[in-house]
Amino acid sequence: MNNKPMLNAYPDSLGGKLSDIAALLKKKEMQDTFSSFYILPSLYHSDLDRGFSVVDYNLNEELATIEDLSQLKELGIDLKLDFILNHASAQSPQFKDLVEKGDESEYRDFFIDWNKFWEGHGVMTDEGYIQPDESCLKQMFFRKPGLPILMVEFPDGRRVPYWNTFYQEVHGRDYLGQMDLNIKSEKVWDFYRETLKKIASYGAAIVRLDAFAYAPKAPGKKNFLNDPETWEFLQQIHELAAPLGLTLLPEIHAAYEEKIYKTLADKGYATYDFFLPGLVIDAIENRRADYLAKWAREVVDDKISTVNMLGCHDGIPLLDLKGLLPEDDIRSLIDLIVSRGGMVKNLHGQKNIYYQVNATYYSALGESDSKMLLARAIQMFMPGKPQVWYLDLFAGKNDHEAVRRAGESGHKEINRTNLSASDIGEALKKNVVAKQLELLRMRNTHKAFEKGAVITVAGEGPKLSIRYDTGEAYALLMILFLFLIVSCFLSYQSHLIFDDEDEYYYYTYMKQLEYIYHKRCDIKKEPDFPVPFLLRRIINIPVFISC
Repeated sequence: MNNKPMLNAYPDSLGGKLSDIAALLKKKEMQDTFSSFYILPSLYHSDLDRGFSVVDYNLNEELATIEDLSQLKELGIDLKLDFILNHASAQSPQFKDLVEKGDESEYRDFFIDWNKFWEGHGVMTDEGYIQPDESCLKQMFFRKPGLPILMVEFPDGRRVPYWNTFYQEVHGRDYLGQMDLNIKSEKVWDFYRETLKKIASYGAAIVRLDAFAYAPKAPGKKNFLNDPETWEFLQQIHELAAPLGLTLLPEIHAAYEEKIYKTLADKGYATYDFFLPGLVIDAIENRRADYLAKWAREVVDDKISTVNMLGCHDGIPLLDLKGLLPEDDIRSLIDLIVSRGGMVKNLHGQKNIYYQVNATYYSALGESDSKMLLARAIQMFMPGKPQVWYLDLFAGKNDHEAVRRAGESGHKEINRTNLSASDIGEALKKNVVAKQLELLRMRNTHKAFEKGAVITVAGEGPKLSIRYDTGEAYALLMILFLFLIVSCFLSYQSHLIFDDEDEYYYYTYMKQLEYIYHKRCDIKKEPDFPVPFLLRRIINIPVFISC
């Protein structure tokens, strides 16, 4: 997996169809900005959860065609695609066959029969499902209130409970929902093999394993991240994917203190950097680099392969910061983003447990262009592969009207607004968009960011620096959070645009600013002494000053 920028969008996010996105990426303004594209799973036939309830893995030709995928390949863009291992839609051919044929269905064991699973570990209820022993229940992790059961009516009138971790709707014998797969069934493994081959045929280089840690289940276990079953399961999937040239990217949300990211790294997998979004907001809003620098150094020192991001199709995962950021500071970040129009959904009704805060990243930063550009500059210099949510790139704001239209459980629509061709055209005229594209182009093309670069991180108080050096080229980011000043030095092979003397004067300027800040805490603008000449020679990235 290379470390160049990756676009992240639904196939209909930018213009209406995947062909429109391919056309957009051919525009002069977008050239040389992205090397990868994470297309969300509405690419496939799906019915719920904006693609994550997959009916089958054939292309949804209302939104995308093989020709569209070929166009992306011709642009030199590889793909990251989803494979949802834990569940399939209740409208999938396999589940519909089960509903139609009951015990006679060849897919009788494709899904998890709740009563068979819990036999010997609970008591049968009058409603026809086993109530697991309390000793088992207290270990389990639940994504919704009540037992994760869908009662399925068979043709003979019997009602059979099946495991259903996520969404469900019942309309007589017609069902909507995401039905958990039985990974002990050989038919499920046949399905896994066939699906991975299909995903590879679309041109995927990376496969995101959505919700995979829910798949291994056993009585008396948490049934999320079971150990060692989760890691054994992942290894089995790897053995199917590797011969197809597919790199696996497991998706797991867990607190920093649990060190799951480290476990994944130790086992040779890339991991999502779910800590970066919150750490960047903390650094900008609290004008400190300490926690961000600590995490960046850990990634470098421990050689952790990451895919990082600011925003995404879900929310901003602030709970993941437990153990890295003080809990009071996490709470303050949640309150800040909510005060700026963000939304919080309680996780399965528990008042003090939040899965994520839903907001566009631009709105989470107070819809400040300078903060958005600063955040993007940090991301471009963070170790790992940067993934860019389309709405953040185009400075998208919270869409409360979309949430209202979606009704109950529609909170995620705040950050999923589709942009028309007209919207995109207007956005490309904005400085905040143009400068983000410059940053992406730098990260995508500059020799300093090539594989093997030595990354050095320094950060204390309001100062942060991150340097990439290949020996032939270097790139240096320096930030003073007191004034939200960011500068970048770039070199090309042996020809240095900036030299050590320039860096000395830059640091001197930073110290002058720091001195004035501490002597005059009410300062609201740049001091009136002249900006050194070197700051006017910066390539690509402007100097941002905003108190």
